[in-house]
Amino acid sequence: MSAWHTWSVRARLTLIATAVMALMCIAVCVTALIGVRDLAYHYNTEQVVRAALKTLHVLKRNDLTAKLPYQTIAGIQVIKPDRTVGASTPNLAGAPPMTTFQPASDSVRADKVVCDSPVFDACMLIVAFRVYQPDGDYIIYAADGDVPWYVNSILVGILLTGTALVLGVTAVGTYLTVSRTLAPVDAISAELSAITATDLGHRVPVPKFHDEIRRMAETANQTLDRLEEAVEQQRRFASDASHDLRSPLTAMRAEVEGAMLHPQDADWPTTGAALLVSLDRLQALVTDLLQIARLDAGAAGRTDPIDLGRLAATELGRRRRRVEVVQELANGVVVHGDRLRLARVLTNLVDNAERHAVSRIVVRVARESDTAVLEVLDDGSGVPPDKRELVFQRFTRLDAARNRDSGGTGLGLAIARQIAETHDGTLTIEDSDPAVSAAGARFVLRIPAAR
Repeated sequence: MSAWHTWSVRARLTLIATAVMALMCIAVCVTALIGVRDLAYHYNTEQVVRAALKTLHVLKRNDLTAKLPYQTIAGIQVIKPDRTVGASTPNLAGAPPMTTFQPASDSVRADKVVCDSPVFDACMLIVAFRVYQPDGDYIIYAADGDVPWYVNSILVGILLTGTALVLGVTAVGTYLTVSRTLAPVDAISAELSAITATDLGHRVPVPKFHDEIRRMAETANQTLDRLEEAVEQQRRFASDASHDLRSPLTAMRAEVEGAMLHPQDADWPTTGAALLVSLDRLQALVTDLLQIARLDAGAAGRTDPIDLGRLAATELGRRRRRVEVVQELANGVVVHGDRLRLARVLTNLVDNAERHAVSRIVVRVARESDTAVLEVLDDGSGVPPDKRELVFQRFTRLDAARNRDSGGTGLGLAIARQIAETHDGTLTIEDSDPAVSAAGARFVLRIPAAR
């Protein structure tokens, strides 16, 4: 992960966290404003009602004068039955009625916010009381300023300051937390960027905390282990291929140079025969290398229904062997696969067995439940248990076999196993049953049988 990309991730996460916190702060501020305004409105209404009740008490005692005592609210008026102003606070002297609404006929009180009062320039909360007197109904209007939506500028300032502080702490905290979290990722990225095809020894640092990043680092190291092993295997493969290709070429060059030194004395038919032997080996190597390349590339094969027993009988009848081949082939063991590739498996196994057998090879085909089984056994010296996986590696021939296995390319068993795996099967070496056959090598191919 590049430094720019890491910063971008930090910035995005910080912005997201800050935006979420901003939405939460807005919701809290709106809720707080609504709640405080409701409280302020009720408090203001209570103050206006209290002032109106004092005037009502004066009216009931018939102590009403033209000038009412000044109170803490914006103003009070007493409207007589003839709809003229009978009394008011000093600040409203000579003013017309502040409003025209009245309580309902069956009520003595009404509250209303009036914004078009002829007396006030702002919206006012006006409480109206109906007072029943012998000479008619009097109306007492008491007014005070309405509570604005923001309630108070100080409250708004406090909320904005608190929101800014919370957003600042959120942004800084998120950035630091994300930076601390991504620090191991930066270290892993830096280590990965230093790895090249010629230097695969690097491993990414593993964080101490058991979290997803630690698992990612461990997985990356495991992948690097496999990659290093695969690259090393490819290097060995290239080295072994070069060596094995050089051997027949060197032999051919030696034969030709020897004959060219004394062309009149050279036995050209013998030289030609020797060249053909080297050419056959060279052709076998090239063919196996091409087959390996196709398998490594994942080239898909055919998926035809194949009777494994018939296929084995056909392939075993193509050429004579130097040892006896015993066929124990069951009929009706059908699999889905590529006929040419499965024939290649059988041919490689039988060729390998023939090179190591003393006098006999046994080829068996049977069905075990939902699995088709192909076995190739020889009566040779067998394969030690600790070497049974080694023989399936490319260009691998056991030391005992190198002296007598000059005809092999070292790729046959590796190709056979890869073909088995492309058919969702396995190819292994298992113990031979001494009661049934000689204790030689026993190669067992298992692939799913057709239903």
